[in-house]
Amino acid sequence: MCDRYGCAILPDLKTRDFSRRNFLKATGLTTLTMAVGPGMLGQALAADTTVKGTHGTGFCNLNFFLTHALQTASEDGVIVDFVNTPTFAEQVTFLGMGQVDLSLIPYTSFIALWDAGAPIKIVAGGGIEGCVIVSQPGLDSAEKLKGKTLATFQLDTLEVLPYDWLKKHGVAFKDVTVRYMGSTPEAVEAFKAGAVDWICTIEPYGTALLNEVKGSHKLSDGTDIYGKGYTDCVLGVRADLIKEKPAAVKALIKGMMKAQAIAEGDPSGTLDKLIGSYYKTSKENGALAMAKQPSVVDARAQTKFILERTDSLMEMGYIKKKPGPEAIDWTLLEQVIAENKELYSKLKYKAS
Repeated sequence: MCDRYGCAILPDLKTRDFSRRNFLKATGLTTLTMAVGPGMLGQALAADTTVKGTHGTGFCNLNFFLTHALQTASEDGVIVDFVNTPTFAEQVTFLGMGQVDLSLIPYTSFIALWDAGAPIKIVAGGGIEGCVIVSQPGLDSAEKLKGKTLATFQLDTLEVLPYDWLKKHGVAFKDVTVRYMGSTPEAVEAFKAGAVDWICTIEPYGTALLNEVKGSHKLSDGTDIYGKGYTDCVLGVRADLIKEKPAAVKALIKGMMKAQAIAEGDPSGTLDKLIGSYYKTSKENGALAMAKQPSVVDARAQTKFILERTDSLMEMGYIKKKPGPEAIDWTLLEQVIAENKELYSKLKYKAS
């Protein structure tokens, strides 16, 4: 499904001990399993190396999902599986606490974890663009949204976008009512029923609402304030995994790069593999979302954008200090690119 988890009350990240290595022992969780052979990517790793990873559900996860569906990292001895979390709040907490080693996560959530002291780094990209602000008929300006109810998700890019859009148009976020939703379908149905006045959502829901709600307005798709190719989600990894098993991280990045090449070369075939199992939507809607929210591994060109969004998060009261460039480490990504020039040359979306 092209969905987001929502949560009105996020965990108190400041109270968490992020320095502790405390893997989850609960039953019912799958893992991201690295079955690694000697000499993988030039570095020997012990057999049966296992790391745990989690993910969201939007099209920014497409490369991650396709890596799992096709086992694109298997040539390097990597078998991919997932940890599934019931809520967005748990996805964030699992990464911060070390209950998983990596996550495909909104960059805003990553920044909040970093601010709270979690030893994590951004090592690759997730998705770009695909965020849309839609308003009810007649609400065609920021000024008209004063006192109106926004449907969104806390500490998500879908909350920061309307904040930045209102600020650009001279309206304070405190002048609107914010309603944090439980899921994207819930938010969409609330908008269609007229229970909320405007919504920040992802594709294909944005375009679907514009088609289904007569007279509705597309106020922004993010490109008007962020420019083309702005980041939505990123691949965040625990710092100890990067230090102790860099070859495992490189294998995953390479596998995701293979997945991106496959998806860009055969969009229809890719959707056939993912619709139903990974996305509970129609192939028509999936094609729309895939085109409007490409999944991109090489996000190096978005370093400045990610770090600049910390200003908004500080103003919103979510973080106390700004992360610097040390929060992002493209080293392993750059090594994979250098070692796989032919593969990299095939990618449509990349930093260079």
